[in-house]
Amino acid sequence: MIIQGLAFYLFAAITVAAGVLVISARNPVHSVLFLILAFFNSAGLFVLMGAEFLAMILVVVYVGAVAVLFMFVVMMLDISQAEMRAGFLQYLPLGAMIGFILVMELGIIGGSWVIADNVDKNFVAPIAAVKTTNTEALGNILYTHYIYYFQAAGMILLVAMIGAIVLTHRKRLGVRKQNIGDQVSRHPSDTLEIKKVSSGSGV
Repeated sequence: MIIQGLAFYLFAAITVAAGVLVISARNPVHSVLFLILAFFNSAGLFVLMGAEFLAMILVVVYVGAVAVLFMFVVMMLDISQAEMRAGFLQYLPLGAMIGFILVMELGIIGGSWVIADNVDKNFVAPIAAVKTTNTEALGNILYTHYIYYFQAAGMILLVAMIGAIVLTHRKRLGVRKQNIGDQVSRHPSDTLEIKKVSSGSGV
């Protein structure tokens, strides 16, 4: 229990510190790297809670896809630090107001939280032995009771993906595009011309 407690405080401290550095770092690339660090430590917290499936999803989806995508976008864009600071000062009052509202809401939620009467008995109550893992239990529920919702979500994502592809590959005037079929079916005589040059008559 002592090792788990120390690991929890270590992961939690690094997660909070990385979250602060994400918004305080001046270099956008450093912000993305600190975001990846926060994701990894959050995954460690999920493992300590026994939610290994959420930890795996956090690493695979958010670190392996979202954060890497952010990294590529930030590195490809030419971001001016002066413009970012000017925009920060411009939207600072609005951001401060939204942050104040969020803090007030969290205070209201925390102030209305009470401890249950039988919480001490629940701590010492025996827990039934569970033979299935979290991933197996989620799969059994997802593919049995919620199979239609799962398929509907998949269809919605498929339609969204097709719509994004159609919008990206729409026809534009004056834009040259590659036609794989024409390139493969062309004959060498259409693009090559062989000439015999006699010795000494070259340029």
